[in-house]
Amino acid sequence: MGLVACWRETLLAQAVLAERTRGYRNHPQLERFRAQPDPLAAVGAYLAGLADEATARGYRFDATRIIVDATRIVPSPEEAGEPVPRIPVTEGQLHYEWEHLGRKLRERSPEDAERWAAAEPSAHPLFARVPGGIEAWERP
Repeated sequence: MGLVACWRETLLAQAVLAERTRGYRNHPQLERFRAQPDPLAAVGAYLAGLADEATARGYRFDATRIIVDATRIVPSPEEAGEPVPRIPVTEGQLHYEWEHLGRKLRERSPEDAERWAAAEPSAHPLFARVPGGIEAWERP
């Protein structure tokens, strides 16, 4: 459920960044992407990662909805073109979002919450973990 919701919300964020919608413009997490040199490429890379995770879980997300195909996050010598720079995410923010997910899972899916409780948070491949607290734009 969470992966599908994240996909839909990120498609909406992409529409905001592409100026294809008037709603959702002030969502605080858009700051992550707006701060990037190419916000559409950054959100495209994020969506590509979500689509990969969906495929691994047996879902089929329509990757043709990604406006900028930005699947190269970390450069490799054999690839041409500009990779999308990784986005720093603070340890505090990652922990905050991990705990938020845990609260939702305990309410919606106790079995998944048990599996979650035994796991450690990992970041999307687009994000580079850095020291720090919760982001200034977050509304805890």
